Amino acid sequence: MAGDKLRIICGPTAAGKSSIALELAAEGNAAIVSADSRQIYCYFNIGTAKPTREECARATHYGVDVVEPEQRYSAARWAMEAEEWIESAAEIDKTPVIVGGTGLYIKAFVEPLFHAPEIDPVQRAQLENELENKSLQVLRDWCRSLDPSRAHLGRAQLVRAIETAILTGSRISDLHAAHKATSSLETTSQPAYLVVDPGPSLASRIENRVAAMLNTGWAEEVRDLIDKVPVDAPAWKASGYQAVRDHVEGRCDLSTARQRVIIETRQYAKRQRTWFRHQLPQSAVKHVNPEDSRSRAMVREWWERAE
Repeated sequence: MAGDKLRIICGPTAAGKSSIALELAAEGNAAIVSADSRQIYCYFNIGTAKPTREECARATHYGVDVVEPEQRYSAARWAMEAEEWIESAAEIDKTPVIVGGTGLYIKAFVEPLFHAPEIDPVQRAQLENELENKSLQVLRDWCRSLDPSRAHLGRAQLVRAIETAILTGSRISDLHAAHKATSSLETTSQPAYLVVDPGPSLASRIENRVAAMLNTGWAEEVRDLIDKVPVDAPAWKASGYQAVRDHVEGRCDLSTARQRVIIETRQYAKRQRTWFRHQLPQSAVKHVNPEDSRSRAMVREWWERAE
């Protein structure tokens, strides 16, 4: 794949990303690098739509079952490990393609995460105490005099901007701009993005997927996990799992749990759509509706143009 652009398939949950990736694995000798913050946890399988054994036999997968449910996992760690997975794919003569809906993972890989300057914890605590009882308007006015471009943000970000300006002498907006410029210089070529989105039919696809998950043993999986995984484990935060757990433990009936999962998943998909619409360089993006009769040809063209 020397000289190829990095290929990234992304979009909202249940859009059909994995199906496209599996076809590319067969036709384009691809290896799939999962960018899904839920699939990195072991044992949480059905509700995270992990690849099945059959699908894993059809294509090499990375980024699945990486850590135990009790462990915390960050975008920065994923980006670091993704480098290794991509190298591993190349070593077995596969073309790596990142596939997933966790935008922060993708951004962390393509554009290294911004690290704020270190601030003395004692000084920070003193300043935070001073700012704690200030009204939002007072914080905005103060920020406007220190770092004007941050003055429209929320309370936590206003406090961070004020702290940085006062305690380091630097504007956080300037630091962000410098980081972005440095990241751009370090990027040798823009990745090729394929955003998969079926449009209005995503709602029915989500309903069908939730029904299929429940019909193939999601509740039984959760019942088994309750005995093995502490309730405060990060893996339980995966969309839908708490609703199914509430059903298994008798706090709601199956119909209520199903509807909760559908609503949660739709809300998650809405956030994903917003993220990919605003965070990706649109000049490097190709959009495809998997239900369009031309979609296979469009995907093939996108794949070949990245060579």
